[in-house]
Amino acid sequence: MANITKKVSWSSRGDESGGGERTPLLNGSEELSGDGGMFHIGRLSTVDLEEDMTSDEVTFSFLSILDYDNSENQLFLEEERRMSFLGFKCLEISRWVICGLIGFLTGLIACCIDIAVENLAGVKYYVVKQNIEKFTEVGGLSISLILWAVLNSAFVMVGAVIVAFFEPGAAGSGIPQIKCYLNGVKIPRVVRLKTLVVKVCGVICSVAGGLAVGKEGPMIHSGAVVAAGVSQGRSTSLKKDFKIFEYFRRDTEKRDFVSAGAAAGVSAAFGAPVGGVLFSLEEGASFWNQMLTWRIFFASMISTFTLNFFLSIYNNKPGDLSSPGLINFGRFESDSVAYNLYEIPLFIVMGAAGGLLGALFNILNYWLTIFRIRYVHRPCLQVMEAMLVAPLGPDQSEDYPLQLFCADGEYNSMATAFFNTPERSVRSLFHNPPGSYNPLTLSLFTLTYFFLACWTYGLTVSAGVFIPSLLIGAAWGRLFGILLAAITPNGSVWAVPGKYALMGAAAQLGGIVRMTLSLTVIMVEATGNVTYGLPIMLVLLTAKIVGDYFVEGLYDIHIKLQSVPFLHLEAPATSHWLTAREVMGAPVTCFNRIEKVGTIVDVLSNTSTNHNGFPVVMPVAASDNLGKICGLILRSQLIVLLKHKVFVELARSRLTQRKLQLKDFRDAYPRFPPIQSIHVSQDERECMMDLTEFMNPTPYTVPQETSLPRVFKLFRALGLRHLVVVDSENRVVGLVTRKDLARYHLGKHGLEEMQLAQT
Repeated sequence: MANITKKVSWSSRGDESGGGERTPLLNGSEELSGDGGMFHIGRLSTVDLEEDMTSDEVTFSFLSILDYDNSENQLFLEEERRMSFLGFKCLEISRWVICGLIGFLTGLIACCIDIAVENLAGVKYYVVKQNIEKFTEVGGLSISLILWAVLNSAFVMVGAVIVAFFEPGAAGSGIPQIKCYLNGVKIPRVVRLKTLVVKVCGVICSVAGGLAVGKEGPMIHSGAVVAAGVSQGRSTSLKKDFKIFEYFRRDTEKRDFVSAGAAAGVSAAFGAPVGGVLFSLEEGASFWNQMLTWRIFFASMISTFTLNFFLSIYNNKPGDLSSPGLINFGRFESDSVAYNLYEIPLFIVMGAAGGLLGALFNILNYWLTIFRIRYVHRPCLQVMEAMLVAPLGPDQSEDYPLQLFCADGEYNSMATAFFNTPERSVRSLFHNPPGSYNPLTLSLFTLTYFFLACWTYGLTVSAGVFIPSLLIGAAWGRLFGILLAAITPNGSVWAVPGKYALMGAAAQLGGIVRMTLSLTVIMVEATGNVTYGLPIMLVLLTAKIVGDYFVEGLYDIHIKLQSVPFLHLEAPATSHWLTAREVMGAPVTCFNRIEKVGTIVDVLSNTSTNHNGFPVVMPVAASDNLGKICGLILRSQLIVLLKHKVFVELARSRLTQRKLQLKDFRDAYPRFPPIQSIHVSQDERECMMDLTEFMNPTPYTVPQETSLPRVFKLFRALGLRHLVVVDSENRVVGLVTRKDLARYHLGKHGLEEMQLAQT
């Protein structure tokens, strides 16, 4: 390990039997870690977060790792054998029904958010407008501005209070958390019903309160929560079990439905069902197949249709399906804004500019987040910060132009840019005719909104970064088009500002979030013109390449700040010389096939380890500490066995009422009781437990000489939680977990290892 640069400390607690996987998170706006660790970003700058943080100022919760590998134990095989062909067909139909429900409910939530925001913004606009009309003539405009600031602060305060005090997991857009979930890491409370309720109410208050945010990003999180709840056929929060969809109560099935929920959220937000599917594929799921693609596409189509249908009824135009998403960029007609071959280099230059501005945005937001971790970690301070930003933000009035000292029939372009919703401002920048905006106005607006959006992302409110990014890019893109038209011959003919506003929007968003394929399709679907496919793709690709040179994408930054063992697509390029022996955790806590109950209880109760996976071994010789692998059993399975007292002695005496089934494990999923809640008497501690029927008899194993990239591929493709390392005689010598793999990355000094501080 001498050739690996050891730079960055990463706090974690407990392990997965050979490596710690439970990482403490700060119970704050983004559930950021603040456990005295050192955090890494970009070119390996490090920040000591231990300063000014005391133990009573931080509330810790724990990450859990999802197990996407099915345990093919005897119970599972018996259930499969009993199931008929018709039973399998019914399960497949159920999957389609669930996806349809996910799409319908996600679209309905999007519709409610849109209507609520429009009505609240409308009420606020008329109150402020009447006040302006009343006091402008007598010179009391300051009273109107104070009223406007108070209304904004009131809305934002409500949104911040419910997030900070009731459900911190609802803060932000939720996209980093969903990316982690689909990658195999479950951040606490990320798919709870309470999180959904606070998310929806919070984003309504944030947008109505005039913050520089969008309501589109949180739709992805909302769709994922809906999917996680509907697919289980019950609500653990409400303690209500509908006794349906019980077969899907496991991580593997739940992951697929959460993928569909995230896609449905994208579809409802942008009216882009294909873009939604590609978002789940590119940004989320590590597993994919053809049938899953069809089901996710079905959920996305249902979502956008539901939103379209109910909005048409609300707008008194039943059947007029012209609002497929929360944001509508308007259609770009090919004849009026066609592009030429010689403009492609200009688009690439805009992509590079978007990458630079996106990198600047991410770096500033990173340091601001570090500041929040250090000094703004109390809920009351978080609410105060959100209220401080609220009066600074542009108003979110819905298509209400303001005159502000203009003559009758005229409107102030600066006021319109600031006092419209970001969605409507984006559409105006795309489609307003040349001459609608003053270059100085656009410059001032871009600069102001850039820093405002940077400050806003990370506040303790439910908010997304998609629309602010698009608006910033559309503003400087239109400014670029205006300057081109002014300085080039015949520029007014071909340099249409709206076209460059579109490219600027794509460049800025791509430079911040670093999405490529899915974002290309989303932009094409939202504009309704496939002609722009090539330039948008080039712009996004350039923005990603340039931005990645300086710093990671915004979501990856916040994932890293949460100390999440996130596995990227591939292992570091220079890690082939590392072997499983060097990265595994050892020694490993193992159980015998028939184990003493007291031993199992003691191991599970050991708070210093928190092991979650245990190889089941067969002793080779009395003098040998290592045993041959014959299975793997999880902590959750052992707890269910102890709860139901599945002991050998009780089975022999026929005191057990019935044989344990998979239903018993599914009923306990996903909130398995802690070992402290299981009562085991002294006599029961002397009993024996036979693990043969419940363990996975065919766990994935690798020889200890296996290279790190091969181990990484197994974890990433199969969604593993544990990988047993064996020697030449098939004896257990170690165990590889996600933490063991995620600590290696390629940096400026070659392969670098993050130090895992066991706390």
